[in-house]
Amino acid sequence: MIRVFLVDDHEVVRRGVAALLDSEDDIEVIGEAGTAESAVARIPALRPDVAVLDVRLPDGNGVDVCREVRSKVPGLACLMLTSYADDEALFNAVMAGAAGYVLKQIHGSDLVGAVRTVASGQSLLDPQTTAAMLQRLRDQAAKQDPLAALSEQERHILDLIGEGMTNRQIGERLFLAEKTVKNYVSNLLSKLNMQRRTQAAALAARLRAGRGE
Repeated sequence: MIRVFLVDDHEVVRRGVAALLDSEDDIEVIGEAGTAESAVARIPALRPDVAVLDVRLPDGNGVDVCREVRSKVPGLACLMLTSYADDEALFNAVMAGAAGYVLKQIHGSDLVGAVRTVASGQSLLDPQTTAAMLQRLRDQAAKQDPLAALSEQERHILDLIGEGMTNRQIGERLFLAEKTVKNYVSNLLSKLNMQRRTQAAALAARLRAGRGE
């Protein structure tokens, strides 16, 4: 039996979803809440298998509820239910550990299937959504470390560009052909979305200053 807890600030929605799920032989709705505070208090006590969480709640949001209750009930699968397709909310839900994200316009049979899917330990995130999440994580990492995309050799060459060295001088320092250095420089400029060598030199100087060198 899949034990489900419902969180939605609209009583009519809760009643409708509860009736839908309770009509299934393998699903039982064991509790409901209309606020984030109530959900955080009741879910750890009841320890359901699945929590169906509205993203928007009057005193908070389902994403924060998901993060908090999963820290107390590690095996809990959270299924986010919302009226709006919101990339920001989807990203935050995934980062909070949600197993799925569905719109309230979903067909009843599909919602039942979604509950069964997340209860079995599977994710409801499709490959396109997963790819978008991974790209966003990479973009965030790049903002935190502007050199994240560079290889160790490219980082070294960037430092030497910052010292004002020409390609020939860099080649002599690293025992590389001048043409090879030129290729490295072209690649690192491309990875850094820069057009000119002077931009790379300025970045290298800024990073060096940040390191206190």
